[in-house]
Amino acid sequence: MANEVQYIFDQKNLSKSEPQKYREEDLRREEMIINIGPQHPSTHGVLRLEVVASGEEVVEVIPHLGYLHRCFEKHAESLPFNQTLPFVDRMDYLAAMNSEHAFAMGVERMMGIEDKIPKRVEYIRVVVAELNRLASHFVALGSYGMDIGAVTAFFWMVRDREHILRLLEWASGARMLYNYIWVGGLFYDLPIGFEERCKEFVKYLKPKLKEFEQVVMENKIFVDRTANVGVLPLDLAINYGISGPMLRGSGLKYDLRRADGYSVYPELDFEVPVGKGEVGTTGDCWDRTWVRVCECYESIRIIEQSLERLTGDLKRTRDFDPREMVPKKIRPKAQDLYVRAENPKGETGFFFRADGRSDIPFRCKARGASFTNLSIINELAKGSLIADLIAIFGSIDIVLGEVDR
Repeated sequence: MANEVQYIFDQKNLSKSEPQKYREEDLRREEMIINIGPQHPSTHGVLRLEVVASGEEVVEVIPHLGYLHRCFEKHAESLPFNQTLPFVDRMDYLAAMNSEHAFAMGVERMMGIEDKIPKRVEYIRVVVAELNRLASHFVALGSYGMDIGAVTAFFWMVRDREHILRLLEWASGARMLYNYIWVGGLFYDLPIGFEERCKEFVKYLKPKLKEFEQVVMENKIFVDRTANVGVLPLDLAINYGISGPMLRGSGLKYDLRRADGYSVYPELDFEVPVGKGEVGTTGDCWDRTWVRVCECYESIRIIEQSLERLTGDLKRTRDFDPREMVPKKIRPKAQDLYVRAENPKGETGFFFRADGRSDIPFRCKARGASFTNLSIINELAKGSLIADLIAIFGSIDIVLGEVDR
């Protein structure tokens, strides 16, 4: 065809298709640019790190984003509130229930029905959200062990995560992207026998977590690779807006389930674990990993208490319908509202602007914890070895769906 355009290879085109902050002439003597990713297992997705190195020492790290952009906010401004929920799942796709919970709470607050949600619905939301928190932490802990060379940890975590995915699939029909928590209620009540099966699972899980502690967290090689590496001072974490286990790993006892007290979390008894520098320095890679392990125990406590309520005074009845409060038309009054929740990776928030005339939000802005936490990678990695960069990056625990949104 006469109008057919052919791509002619030119060395100059490489800089256009793969933008870099530094050029060869910008580097000092003995410095070099190393690209890690976007196709590299240790970047945990399609993330590209442009690393300026002097020998084995890291001079600067520049993350390049946008390889997984899926236009979440534009979708949200084109669809009704309830039809946006499936897109919320695809942000932090390892913790979809937690993101659904935050989004649904925000719309319920705008409509003024937050206090009318049945208690059984709220406790079911907490159970599935904490199960999903466990599943997300299992991926973080397992893949982090594999980044450093402990392949057994990954197999163990994936094995136990499979039990959780099967429970969530039993409840919602999907393994990862659920659309289970609806605005005003739930897609459906828990299946008959779910509570008993869930109790069996948490009883099975406790010794498995203890085994993980002994084999991985107390392992000398793991401690040497993570203790005193990637130390994040508390003031720097606060200034960067870091949240979740990264912030708590630096010593601050700040958890939105306690600070904001949303849903039925104020009625439940659980601790907020923080890093204490037990084997190294407060805020190092080991502390961040240790906080995630401790949070798994706390999630189990929350699940056990919730199941007691769901099989006790909030047990299922024939006339209970979790979709009773689900509105057919969602049209909140004109207002601006920001809602946030404690996801496994940190604070996930949604800013809504409703015009009062439409069931489609005028604006929906998402705050991804992974995006904010990733911003500190350069500060943590400066002056470290390239091998330690992999350990530092893995301890941040990002998911690219939430980074790019």
